[in-house]
Amino acid sequence: MGGQSTSTQTVQSQSAPWAAAQPALQTMLGQIGTGLNNTGLTSAESSALDTLKNNAASGNPYAGQIASYAQSLLGGGGATAQTTNVQDNLASYRNWLTPYANGSMIGGNPALAAQLAQIRSDVGNDVNSQFAAAGRDFSGANQMAYGRGVAAAEAPVIAAQYNQDVANQLASAGALYNAGNTTANALTQMQQSDLTNRGQGVTAAQSALDAQNYGANATLAEEAQRRGIPVQALSLLAQIGVPIAQLGQQGNSTTTGTQQKSGADQFATIAGGISGLINAFKK
Repeated sequence: MGGQSTSTQTVQSQSAPWAAAQPALQTMLGQIGTGLNNTGLTSAESSALDTLKNNAASGNPYAGQIASYAQSLLGGGGATAQTTNVQDNLASYRNWLTPYANGSMIGGNPALAAQLAQIRSDVGNDVNSQFAAAGRDFSGANQMAYGRGVAAAEAPVIAAQYNQDVANQLASAGALYNAGNTTANALTQMQQSDLTNRGQGVTAAQSALDAQNYGANATLAEEAQRRGIPVQALSLLAQIGVPIAQLGQQGNSTTTGTQQKSGADQFATIAGGISGLINAFKK
């Protein structure tokens, strides 16, 4: 007859998979330990950071110029400085052309009067000389011939001058109209440039503020590097040392198992139990 028994056993175990590489690992750990003492700044790093600190303390050398530029742009950058001159030019141009444009110069050309006087003189001399040679000077026929001759000679000149004066009037009116449009466009462009400059001034103002804050920001950046370099060095050492330190395992383990007993073993166990009971009753 067979049976089963259950037993529990605690065994202390230790694993060391890196035992064969232990000498090399210990050398590496030693170097890491030495490196922990060298995570501070080197002389070159310290010198470079000191240079950055000194430069930061000096500030941005162009901060004043940038601020002046921004202030100028915020004021329009002088885009409308010539507005008065442009308007004055239009006023002067209008004054010069107005007599022609309004028609007051039609027939009022001083040169025309002199030209007509010369025509009358030439025609009179020619006609009068002819009648005087015939002995009929100052006669009615003489006067009639003189009048017709002068009219015939002056008519084309007067007509041409009139046409020219009218053409000048129309041209002057068109020129004034175009001058007004040109002036309006010029003023509009000036105003637009003024607005554009003011918009750019907003951006330049931020640049000016950045330039003023350059020293403080540069100092903060330099100090961050001064703090960060040792931390970075420690981080690199930790990335190497921590995984090495976690290699291997040591601890206790508990094992529970079941064993198969033979019939003789079970009988001996039962017999031992009965014998114990008998001895107990004898007492």
